[in-house]
Amino acid sequence: MTATKGPALRELTPPQRFQRLAPQAGLDDDDRQALESGGLDIETADRMIENVIGLMSLPLGVAVHLTVNGRERLVPLAIEEASVVAGLSHAGKLLTAGGGIDSVATESLMIGQVQLVDVPDFERAIRAINDARAALVHTCDGADRILVGLGGGVRELEVRRLDPAGADDPVGPMLIVHLIADVRDAMGANAVNTMAECLAPELERLSGGHARLRILSNLADRRTVTARGRVPFAALAHGGFAGADVARGIQEASVFAERDPYRAATHNKGIMNGVDGLLLATGQDWRAVEAGAHAYAARSGRYGPLSRWRVGDDQLTGELTMPMAVGVVGGAVTKHRGARVALKLLGVETAHDLAEIAGAVGLAQNLAALRALAAEGIQAGHMRLHQRKG
Repeated sequence: MTATKGPALRELTPPQRFQRLAPQAGLDDDDRQALESGGLDIETADRMIENVIGLMSLPLGVAVHLTVNGRERLVPLAIEEASVVAGLSHAGKLLTAGGGIDSVATESLMIGQVQLVDVPDFERAIRAINDARAALVHTCDGADRILVGLGGGVRELEVRRLDPAGADDPVGPMLIVHLIADVRDAMGANAVNTMAECLAPELERLSGGHARLRILSNLADRRTVTARGRVPFAALAHGGFAGADVARGIQEASVFAERDPYRAATHNKGIMNGVDGLLLATGQDWRAVEAGAHAYAARSGRYGPLSRWRVGDDQLTGELTMPMAVGVVGGAVTKHRGARVALKLLGVETAHDLAEIAGAVGLAQNLAALRALAAEGIQAGHMRLHQRKG
């Protein structure tokens, strides 16, 4: 059974939608109860954060028609904004007409930073740290034997000197040591922070300086996803607009974002509508991914779009690259029943798979927003959906 047989999901009641999707995703009655309750009880919430007084719910919708790496996915989105679920579903259909989305994630490499200040001799400190590289890696790996046993652990150490930024900079030169660790199926913050803490005393000894911050970086530029998709002109035709005209409008909107950071911010917000909705539904640290995405968008020194669209050979082609630090073990993923059901609905078992789907969702959601702007106008689509839900 697929999500496209019978009446459209939007024509069904919430219980009917669950019954439609349950066989495809392998959901049972316990999963239904978890979703209807919001997936969280007050006792569990009280163990997750401080000073709990209640729960806050968001609607959980399911986008359909999204084909990623040859497999159609049911995509859960936790979001309050109308048009996002519908837009993603329609964009998924458009991209499927072009063969679906190809999405490739890199290894799960995260960066930990140790900040060293008051270093008396920088050249000597850098030599000492580089000479002790093997021992330092061994120290890091000793902090998380379980991760190493799963095939993870530290892959590289890098040393950087940061000089004062100007005459009014109040702090002298500092030495920054990066540990790059493969965190496998975890988001990785706890593992990397623990490794950085373990490394700090030895780095103090080797450098003669004082260790200050020892913490993960959310600019996860060693852990990225690249999603690519194509849409034939014929599929883009809408109302009185020819498909080629819509495609050119999307290309013009993309170039606008490439040239102007004011437009790029809104362009990227459209991407994150889908990505954040998926991350919230699956219990991820969406704030970390947001921070990494926007820092990555500004990596050249000028803020720009995470995706770009081009016209050629009677089709529209899009590509998106962004950091994607996600996990399927630990944190809220383990504690939140709703997040576990969302992962089950999505059909993922590894962080690598989740990252590839998230990248595909970002590309498709971006297409949905740009198509609306190029064809009918974003406000018209929003208002039509609000009226239907009113």
